[in-house]
Amino acid sequence: MIRWTMAGALAGAALMAALALAACGAGPAGPAAERTGPMQDDQGEKLVLTDAEWRARLTPEQYRILRRRGTERAFSGTLWKEHRDGVYVCAGCGQPLFDARTKFDSGTGWPSYFEPIDERAVETEPDRSWFTVRTEVHCARCGGHLGHVFEDGPEPTGLRYCINSAALEFRPRRRHDASDDPPRD
Repeated sequence: MIRWTMAGALAGAALMAALALAACGAGPAGPAAERTGPMQDDQGEKLVLTDAEWRARLTPEQYRILRRRGTERAFSGTLWKEHRDGVYVCAGCGQPLFDARTKFDSGTGWPSYFEPIDERAVETEPDRSWFTVRTEVHCARCGGHLGHVFEDGPEPTGLRYCINSAALEFRPRRRHDASDDPPRD
């Protein structure tokens, strides 16, 4: 007969919670987790708002994820099953982050991409929460938490940017229409 102690039960519960709540499921720590250079807006500045301004600008779920580093439940977001051609932008500031052509089905329940639209669009840093080390991904312009990056993605990069739907907005790519072309002589 196994004898359970309160400390053992709490340690087991903490481990299970860490595994269940870790964003994008289990995966190895991501690539070198140092901040990369910032991508700035057209005026060369980052977007800096007060907490009250962020709360007014974002939905409660967007605020929880982007500003408080939250995570949505797997398969609960609206964009993990989005398959149209377009661009995914930061829900906080509108910066383009991921092209739909880099999206793939990782089976995790979160939108996953093998690379950002521009290497300067996102920044990374170590995330030591939940009893493990992962690589957090955030928007380079506004600093909003997007998700995590893991080294178990497809070619050509081998990376899996596992991103919360609520941190993104989808913008369909406009199809090129021949009527938009200038007349030819």
